[in-house]
Amino acid sequence: MNKRNFLRTAAALVALGALGIAGAQAQQGPIKIGSFLAVTGPASFLGDPEAKTLRLYVDMVNKAGGVNGRQLQAVIYDSAGDARQAVTFARRLIEEDKVDIIVGGSTTGETMAVVPVVEEAQIPFISLAGANVIVEPVKKWVFKMPHSDRMAVEKIYEDMKKNGKTKAAVLGGSGGFDQSCRKEAKDLASRYGITVIADETYAPTDTDMTVQLTKIKNTPGVEGIVGCGFGAPTAITARNYRQLGMQNIQFYFNHGVGSQQFIDGAGGGAEGMRVPVAALLVANQLAGNDPQKKVAEDYTRAYRAANNNEAVSTFGGHMYDGFMIAIEAMKRAGGTDKAKVRDEIEKTKGFVGADGIYNMSATDHMGLTLDSFKMVEVRNNTWKLLY
Repeated sequence: MNKRNFLRTAAALVALGALGIAGAQAQQGPIKIGSFLAVTGPASFLGDPEAKTLRLYVDMVNKAGGVNGRQLQAVIYDSAGDARQAVTFARRLIEEDKVDIIVGGSTTGETMAVVPVVEEAQIPFISLAGANVIVEPVKKWVFKMPHSDRMAVEKIYEDMKKNGKTKAAVLGGSGGFDQSCRKEAKDLASRYGITVIADETYAPTDTDMTVQLTKIKNTPGVEGIVGCGFGAPTAITARNYRQLGMQNIQFYFNHGVGSQQFIDGAGGGAEGMRVPVAALLVANQLAGNDPQKKVAEDYTRAYRAANNNEAVSTFGGHMYDGFMIAIEAMKRAGGTDKAKVRDEIEKTKGFVGADGIYNMSATDHMGLTLDSFKMVEVRNNTWKLLY
């Protein structure tokens, strides 16, 4: 065999080998990404953009050729924010649908209910909920995307201290996320030279927060209010705050209100309120050299184009980050072996997402730092970046 024929034969063998690999990958079927989300119900403002984002990016990745030569398939169940439903769907995803990874859990309650299930099944689980308890203490198979409630409180207290405010009131609901945030607000206060002098709570079904806010208003010396919560109660709180003429007391909400729906639902009551949020919410206001600017703007364009120009929320951004970190881990792992993918998620370094720049480790299954939070203020019915 002369040299030319040898080279042709070698090239043909390489091509056949590549085809064989591609064929073997195709025979494995699609990579299944499972998700349970609060698409309907009181937490739908979380789950709806999360579901839309997952479908959008699965389609985009598939059109670009998939991952490791395989197409992706999203398997989504609507938990309506119910923890019991979440457990049922998590088991179904693992046992019946045979998913390769779970990216979901719109709320802290759903997430914590599912943690024992995924730990027992040994399947990677990336949560989209906010409470610190999800990843502290570290659970081997569990990761989370959003900034924690602790970080939100820290950012709020930093702003209070910066503006010479030292006396705070805490107001929140009775749910898991709210209660975790309220605990952090009380535990962290002294570290920032803050004294909590009022603490009020409400039930998820309350339709008026006037009583709680009046108590805070009548507490001498309150300079800032830390609002813990999400959903309809936060909009009601904002409206009542405005009706009671309490604008002389700076109101802060945690990042659970990071969407235009909160502002619209508050009917003007949110004007002047401050919130620590992910960069995504103010993408067009970021500095040109901000590493998150391109990611946030690209996501915003893609999401709005696919959803009738619907405004983006930080919640869809949580899904974007979780999805991208998952598929990047699969690429590095060279497949969907669950233990290898878990290890690669844990090794995530320098990933620029919508929520921040992630650097995970064996002791940190979130990977975000406080400086990835942006402080914004509601001005003229939209979000204004402060710093």
